[in-house]
Amino acid sequence: MATVPHQPSLIATLLREMRSSYAFIERNLFLTRRYWGWEVVWIVYSIVNAISITFIAKAASSITGEALSDAATSYFILYLIVGTVVWHYLSIVFDMTSEAIQWERWEGTIEYTFMAPVSRTAHLIGQSLFAVLFGAVHTVIILAVLGLIFQVDVSNANFATLALATLAGSLGFIGLGLMAAVLPLLWPEKGIQMTNIIKALILLVSGVYYPITVLPEWLQPISYLSPATYMLDGMRRGLLDGATPADLMVSHILPLALTAFVAIPLGLFVFGRMERYAKRTGILKRNG
Repeated sequence: MATVPHQPSLIATLLREMRSSYAFIERNLFLTRRYWGWEVVWIVYSIVNAISITFIAKAASSITGEALSDAATSYFILYLIVGTVVWHYLSIVFDMTSEAIQWERWEGTIEYTFMAPVSRTAHLIGQSLFAVLFGAVHTVIILAVLGLIFQVDVSNANFATLALATLAGSLGFIGLGLMAAVLPLLWPEKGIQMTNIIKALILLVSGVYYPITVLPEWLQPISYLSPATYMLDGMRRGLLDGATPADLMVSHILPLALTAFVAIPLGLFVFGRMERYAKRTGILKRNG
């Protein structure tokens, strides 16, 4: 009598996928330790960049010749700190997610990774989670240094709003990163350049260092397509104006959640289709 093959339970399957995702987190941690010198250079540059941009607020009176009150200066400082730190965090999340395949090519592990009995979803989720953790560590370090240099008042901040905006914004940017990860997969020679162009355009229209109202009228509608716009504005309102999660739920949190809800599954689906195409046409292993 033929026996029916044992089918793993849903819980067992989820646990296996979680272990697989964690394996990629751990591997990326080891890679970071291997290149620790470059990581030091990158964090030092990021700190100096954040300090330099924030000093613009301190110099506003000197630049414009108009005296600003202490309250206005503090507001300006916090405005730029949010833009600088949040954009740095989102850049890390976007870069590490969109460069998932390029990392494999750089390390010469692409064949091993794609031959391993691991689902591509677990692989990309692990890469994305590491990006979030790595970006969070960078953000904490930069904020600690900025807090030592710039004395600002955050007594009006609503930290629940900041946490919710960070979570929703991270998921939205992971979705964008997964969709952009298809570009290095299909075009080994120029895919990374294309993802950097996308990131630059997002930087331009998302109100990182200025309100989107200063953009030309034809650019402003594009701003509302970027999840960074909602995350940055939501965090500024939560930090500077004390806005609650309920205040921003419809106008900010919901658009971010919808972006993640659409972009993450779509990114995984498109990546899977393009992976099969790349294997079939022989471009997966090719280096630029």
